[in-house]
Amino acid sequence: MAPEIVIAVITAVSVLGAAVVAVVPTLMTAHKRTRTAVGHVEESVQEQGAETRAATIEALDAVGTRLEARFNARVDDLRDDIDDIREDITRVREWQAGHDAEHIISRPRTGGGDA
Repeated sequence: MAPEIVIAVITAVSVLGAAVVAVVPTLMTAHKRTRTAVGHVEESVQEQGAETRAATIEALDAVGTRLEARFNARVDDLRDDIDDIREDITRVREWQAGHDAEHIISRPRTGGGDA
């Protein structure tokens, strides 16, 4: 090999080495910033996840409370309806007893015995 080629190769290697040495601190700084940013993003995501979970649980509690109130209102309505039906049945039975008594009283007596 000619000495000029060897000198050119050594020069090229030294220029590349100097470029690598110059770039390594910048790459390390960028890597640290990226890791720090990723850490902040992960923390932010975890915080948002916690907030979302809390809001979801709160919303579900509110929905549950409303559903429970509606259910209890329906149960109360059904109880009132059942009470009304029982009162109607009682009135019908009273009327029926009175009506039967009227028939018994107004019926002529038949059968044995001295009249």
